[in-house]
Amino acid sequence: MSHIILASTSSARRQILENAGLSFDAMAPMVDEEALKLGLEQENLSPRDLADALAEAKALKISAKHPTALVLGADQVLAIDDGQLLSKAESPEQAREQLKMLSGKSHRLFSALVAAAAGIPVWRHVGVVRLLVRPLSDEFIDEYVDRNWDQIRYCVGCYQIEGEGAQLFTKIEGDHFDIMGMPLLPLLAFLRERKEIAS
Repeated sequence: MSHIILASTSSARRQILENAGLSFDAMAPMVDEEALKLGLEQENLSPRDLADALAEAKALKISAKHPTALVLGADQVLAIDDGQLLSKAESPEQAREQLKMLSGKSHRLFSALVAAAAGIPVWRHVGVVRLLVRPLSDEFIDEYVDRNWDQIRYCVGCYQIEGEGAQLFTKIEGDHFDIMGMPLLPLLAFLRERKEIAS
């Protein structure tokens, strides 16, 4: 069995893998995400391909240093149906603006996962979830951000579906794990196929 490394310090991703019974280490990939994202956006990649490229960059960065491990890199990209992409909010004020932009609209969340071994991608998956945000009042947005900023500052779209963020939506089409940033079921199928876990 390979030593598995999660190229992420996301507590939600770690929790999902731990709850599924996987043994792994977690490491920060130390990738300048914003610079990388800007460069990739100039290549006019689709939101799906952008998420995939960011996840691959993280997996490869750690895999280069740990060539005998199976490294998992993950990333998410949020695209509003008008084509606009959102990144993680950098301040409560920006979170409020983003939630106003999402209010009453649907968006897609692309959740990419890439596995790398010996510095080479060996598997990839991008899950897509469509989410419809209900019309949000300014009062709700202000109170929601005030209560949840410490948690949502790390989340694209400013929500944690497992928490109060569930209140934002009227409809969700897709996999719960994809929303949380870890396409778990396809990953488990891949690990069983590689005989990394029991089938």
